[in-house]
Amino acid sequence: MTSEAAAERLSFVTLEQFLAQLPPELKILHDGGSGGGLLRWVEPSELEDPTPYLLDGEFLLTAGLPFTGDGGTGSKVDAYVQRLVGAKVGALGFGLQPYYDSVPKTLLEACRRYNLTLVEIPSTVPFAAIGLEFSQLLESGNARVVRQLAETNRQLMRAVLSPRPEHELLAALVQQVPVWALLVGADGKVRARGGSSGVELSALDPLLERLLSGRGPRVEMESFPAPGSALVFGHPLRSTKDANLGALILGADQALTPAQNNVVSSAVGLLELLVRQRTSGSLAPSQLATALLLHPDSVATGGTRQVNAFKDLLAQSLGSTRSAPMRIVQGINVDSPGGQAGEGPVRELLQWRRLFDTKLVEITDYGFTAITRLKVDDALLADVEKLGWRLVIGDPTEPAGLPAAYQRAASLRGRVQSTGKSTRVGEVTWSVTGLLGREAGTMLAARMLEPVLALEPERRDPLLAVLRAWLSENGSWDGSAKLTGLHRNSVRRQIGILAELLDADLNQAQVRAELWIALQYTDELVQSPQER
Repeated sequence: MTSEAAAERLSFVTLEQFLAQLPPELKILHDGGSGGGLLRWVEPSELEDPTPYLLDGEFLLTAGLPFTGDGGTGSKVDAYVQRLVGAKVGALGFGLQPYYDSVPKTLLEACRRYNLTLVEIPSTVPFAAIGLEFSQLLESGNARVVRQLAETNRQLMRAVLSPRPEHELLAALVQQVPVWALLVGADGKVRARGGSSGVELSALDPLLERLLSGRGPRVEMESFPAPGSALVFGHPLRSTKDANLGALILGADQALTPAQNNVVSSAVGLLELLVRQRTSGSLAPSQLATALLLHPDSVATGGTRQVNAFKDLLAQSLGSTRSAPMRIVQGINVDSPGGQAGEGPVRELLQWRRLFDTKLVEITDYGFTAITRLKVDDALLADVEKLGWRLVIGDPTEPAGLPAAYQRAASLRGRVQSTGKSTRVGEVTWSVTGLLGREAGTMLAARMLEPVLALEPERRDPLLAVLRAWLSENGSWDGSAKLTGLHRNSVRRQIGILAELLDADLNQAQVRAELWIALQYTDELVQSPQER
């Protein structure tokens, strides 16, 4: 992997990065190819054998004291370099003066022979300055890794909420960590993959067998000569009762950094949650659906045992006790009527399940319907409305009343869509005007009474008053005359004018009913600009 590719993934300090930060007077006398490897520390030592005190990947600094006197013979220098290579030292830095004015030839030859990176450090660059530079680079690198880890975890969570969570999760993982990945089910079949492994699946059988037959959290390891497979390791995916539900197998060319291992651990945890949900998670919703499909009448007419079993499944699906009442909640996206832009159905489903604490959610063409035991208080309603949704919130009901409760909620969807305001079934006046709502009623009045409303107020208002009186008296001329204080013939003449203006047969019951409803919403339409 190139240094640019490394920078795009979860980063760490490499020898190449570190040397680039040092003064240009330093010279690489031999490049052992370790520039892209992890640099753990910078350690000065003048011991003949410093390896017991070193970690792999260190940059060892020496002024040459181990090579003075008998230590400078070819065999002893060879042994010294061999020990460093065996301890996986990243590079050797040789400081000029006070012991040597140049790097000993025997040391340069030994480093070339055993392929250990050798750097010449002039006397103008003290070892302390090199150590300080590494500490500063490491500190800035740690801050960068923390930021990258936060962003990587966000990517993993977005993948989990996608329509194909396992595939997207592995794709996000291999994008951030230099590995290939295989997700294997409990049956040994590959469910998803990320990157190209280069290893025959049959070669992974022994590793997979150990993963699927063992117990507890663990890591099983193998090594293969194929590219990207020098280190192959697997994590079991377990149920809450430690049953093996599958495995995640990863391959890399070299050991992962702590930050990269952190990302792998997060991916393992998320995959375990996904597999548990799909295999050994709550079985109540699927059992409930099966019961309703095969025995729909048993819910209402079955015996006590059947009804109680149904209620138990319902309680498990709703995440609460079976004694609490239920309610229907229907959601309409007023900001984007065709659905929430950029959101997949799986993500929406999980969002509503979480907000309403229920597994019984249906994604529909208008939005969603949920069955919940929550009261849907004003705080929860406000949270949902911030997302651009409006709700029809049903009244509490028992299982047998769910179909009727659904119908009542559905009858109010049009009102919510037209007004853009959430509503509670229990707060609605169950009349035509109550169900129609102010906005829709005003639109109806403006449409049906348009020719009358367009008249000047001195003509408009008397006509509307006569029409209201005549309709309230069910078309009685005498009753209308008494109510308006007009002669019955005047009432008859005014109604004739209205029939002409409206181009309607006022003898029809439906026309009278629609006009009566429209008259209930004329207040705003006849107000003067000053009154509004």
